[in-house]
Amino acid sequence: MRNAWKHIVLIAVALLVAYPFYYMVSTAFKSFAEATASPPTVFPTELHPENFAEAWESAPWPRYFLNTLLIAGVTTAGELVVSVLAAYAFAQMSFRGKAVAFTVVLATYMMPAEATLIPNFVLMTRLFRPNDPTRLVDGYLVQVLPFVATAFSIFLLRQQFLAFPQELKDAARMDGAGHVRFLWSVVLPNSVPTLVTVGIIGFLGSWNAFQWPLIMTSRPDIQPIQIGLNAFRGEAGSSYHLLMAAAAFVVAPVVALYLVGQRYLVQGVARTGIRG
Repeated sequence: MRNAWKHIVLIAVALLVAYPFYYMVSTAFKSFAEATASPPTVFPTELHPENFAEAWESAPWPRYFLNTLLIAGVTTAGELVVSVLAAYAFAQMSFRGKAVAFTVVLATYMMPAEATLIPNFVLMTRLFRPNDPTRLVDGYLVQVLPFVATAFSIFLLRQQFLAFPQELKDAARMDGAGHVRFLWSVVLPNSVPTLVTVGIIGFLGSWNAFQWPLIMTSRPDIQPIQIGLNAFRGEAGSSYHLLMAAAAFVVAPVVALYLVGQRYLVQGVARTGIRG
């Protein structure tokens, strides 16, 4: 009975979480009159798949998707490189001040993103516009650089790298392997679930980025998809069926990515809890 109640509670919570997604998809197939009806209908009385085509043609979605894939891909790759090197140094190397440095890195994770918004803005504008720091910086690089190093990724990978015993490292050193060879040939191949977890979390963060691109960009040809969705919301107005259709194909790649990598995501989080 205890297990049965656990399953009942979990199913109820799952339905509660899934309902907004169902409402989004079901509204995307409704007509304008049915989408704005009060009270709302649970099931569409008539399916209108043409809403997706109409929403797709109403904004430059291919450009938004291309921008977002480029920004998210470069950000994720940079985050993996920086996080792997930093985490390996904190986990497998000895140097003076390591504990203090790692404490400082963890302290940055406890700071809200809003607290770093103004410093990042000043840094990026002065870096890319030294003669005119007040101008907004329109470009891809400014949407990538502030996010190539995150304390969460470094911490997660450090916990994974701590699981490798010192004896394994000593054996590799006796065979003539240095830090780079040991990292490339031993550590990384045995840390694939954690690497995939870091990659998925970083990619989703870049895909859902809104505040920073809204502040730092003003040209639609370089803006990501969340900015495009916000602009489409202003154009569509009360056409909720078109808004939900646009939101559905914006969310679809994220859901597909999670379904593909959920096994690695669970394994990565579980493995990092073994030590540390």
